[in-house]
Amino acid sequence: MNRLVLWTIHRYRATGGGKRWFGLDCNFEPSCSLYAMQAMERFGLSRGARLAWQRIRRCRARDSICKCHEPCPESFRDA
Repeated sequence: MNRLVLWTIHRYRATGGGKRWFGLDCNFEPSCSLYAMQAMERFGLSRGARLAWQRIRRCRARDSICKCHEPCPESFRDA
């Protein structure tokens, strides 16, 4: 299941990501899709998806001028 989700995110990124599908650029660095991939690879599907969802929910400003630098945490406790 984890591989399927990661492949789906990879395809989303390869076909243009948020710019193409939603007409906006991610406000975070790394992008939310890359963050989701990193979190799922590091912590597994359940915990990684939870971290990714929490991050996506924090996105409030459409096409913010400055990007918020927020890398994937090294441990789940740091999240």
